[in-house]
Amino acid sequence: MTMEDKNSLAAPVYLDNAATTPMDARVIDAMSTVMRDIYANPSSSTHAMGRHARDMVEMARGRVARLIGASAGEIVFTSGATESCNLAIKGVAEMYADRGRHVIVSRAEHKAVIEPCRRLEREGYSVTWLETDQHATVSAGRVADAIRNDTILVCVMAVNNVVGTINPMDEIGQVCKKRGVLFFCDATQAVGKVPVDVEQAGVDLLAMSAHKLYGPKGSGALYVRGRSPRVRLTPLIDGGGQERGLRSGTLNTAGIAGMGLACELAQADLAAESQRLALLRHNFEEGLLARIGGLRVLGRQSPRAPHISSILFGDVDAAILLETTPGLAASTGSACGTNDPSPNHVLRAMGLSEDEARASVRFSMGRFSDQTQLRRGVELICDSFQRLTGKLAAERRCCDGKCCG
Repeated sequence: MTMEDKNSLAAPVYLDNAATTPMDARVIDAMSTVMRDIYANPSSSTHAMGRHARDMVEMARGRVARLIGASAGEIVFTSGATESCNLAIKGVAEMYADRGRHVIVSRAEHKAVIEPCRRLEREGYSVTWLETDQHATVSAGRVADAIRNDTILVCVMAVNNVVGTINPMDEIGQVCKKRGVLFFCDATQAVGKVPVDVEQAGVDLLAMSAHKLYGPKGSGALYVRGRSPRVRLTPLIDGGGQERGLRSGTLNTAGIAGMGLACELAQADLAAESQRLALLRHNFEEGLLARIGGLRVLGRQSPRAPHISSILFGDVDAAILLETTPGLAASTGSACGTNDPSPNHVLRAMGLSEDEARASVRFSMGRFSDQTQLRRGVELICDSFQRLTGKLAAERRCCDGKCCG
């Protein structure tokens, strides 16, 4: 770690909540109690300590279910949204292969959805990759047009993780139900930020992760519809048969308890927090637009979740902008993969050029963001942008564009 990195950690402006959120102190306290006092295996039903641990798991299961309008028995605990996505996609593909081998997926999905679908392609499944509009959203009509007699699964996320735009989940769900096709939704950026109701949306499978809503990393869940229709999955992991045989392995009691409490806290404050974040984001965007000419806020003309702001900084490389802005934490796109120098696939799916995609920064606010912090963020960004654009202008003048244009 460099001295500059150490200085930037002293009082950071954290605007990378879409990558991960800081844990809520109440969640940390609850998990500490479980780790210290409730350490028995929840599968050990022959003694009181094991049954107590099981009670903690089931209480958390109910809390997760209530946040998304599900029944407790429809929640399967996993290690996170990536595992949930893999279990949903691969589990359906194998279980329903005799019914069909065609899957539909949006090009703007998270890699946790795209890569499992690419694997299915390599295994001989047919995958239709849906084009998106300029806001990274997919219409129900486009989904309907892509469904075939052998289609078994449609994969469309609730909220895009790069630009924050919201897909028409209710309409897509209606199409899938009418055509008898299962509907899987990666709701990782939606749960706890916008209302999610699996019954209203007609979702059959839904993935979520605790660390996106102030809970612990390493804990997630998959909603699996239990009736009308009852969805069946082939498990990825074989073993002791935990989680109704869908996810074998000793349950992470502390992580599950932390996720349950995080969901309960998010549900209690959802409406007010959504309004607060939307106002913070509006002021943040207006502050940047007023100070820097030529900026473009992506997805602004489409419904967005309140916590994500994706901004195009002209011809300034976003990675360089962030590297030269100590004290600010943001992202050049999805931060849920390894460092990949190629332009973000979501931005390219929206129709942006490679240069435009490289100039995009994703800022994401959270529970612990406030107006003072965001004002400081605007100042830091503007200072760095001014320094960089001055340097770029000087470079262009020195060679009249012949050596660096």
